[in-house]
Amino acid sequence: MNPHPHVGASLGTEDSAWSYRAVGYAIVLLLLGVSYGLCAAQPSADPSPWAFLVMLATVAIVFRVTGARALVQRVTWVVLSTAGAAALLATFFGTGSPALAVGLSAASMVALLVAPWAIIAHQVTRRGLDIEALLAAVTAYILVGMFFAFAYNLASQFLSQPLFIGAETDSLGDQLFFSFTALTTTGYGNLIPRGAGMQAVAVAEGITGQLFLITAVARIMRGASAQHRSSASA
Repeated sequence: MNPHPHVGASLGTEDSAWSYRAVGYAIVLLLLGVSYGLCAAQPSADPSPWAFLVMLATVAIVFRVTGARALVQRVTWVVLSTAGAAALLATFFGTGSPALAVGLSAASMVALLVAPWAIIAHQVTRRGLDIEALLAAVTAYILVGMFFAFAYNLASQFLSQPLFIGAETDSLGDQLFFSFTALTTTGYGNLIPRGAGMQAVAVAEGITGQLFLITAVARIMRGASAQHRSSASA
């Protein structure tokens, strides 16, 4: 017989919740892989409507896993649902337009900004190191990289020249590749943004990537330390 029934029930519920969330983050990572593949396959800078629909599913799961505030969910879904409906209609009737490309790119940025923010806001309230914390950090990091990719993509929709110096045309695949090399500060040097404005965005992304890694490592170390103290006192 458990002398502390409430404590036992609470721990069981929490363990179950963590397991559920860890699976949720794994599904989100899978969907991000699908979305990345669909975007990278785009021969032009026009966002893929199908990739955007996958992003909608990704945001839905992130909201479910993190328990985001109702107001944030409502505002986000109004924006994303409108863009999703327009993308579906345009795809069905075969009527692409520059306005649709701009709308999809901007809506993708909204999705890819809200999702990592919801993850980070949820994770800062947790303590302890587990598979959920690790998956959440990886998921948020990839979402940030894709957000900046669509920032470049949105800018390219308004430029009269290709986004990268020496390139003949823009492609979403190149923008994704450059975004993650900037985020990780890999810097291959094969793609260089045109103009001081875009180069400033690339610098901001590099700084964001480094700050994110420092914060994530600190979070993991704090969680591991908390677990160690908990085990020592048990």
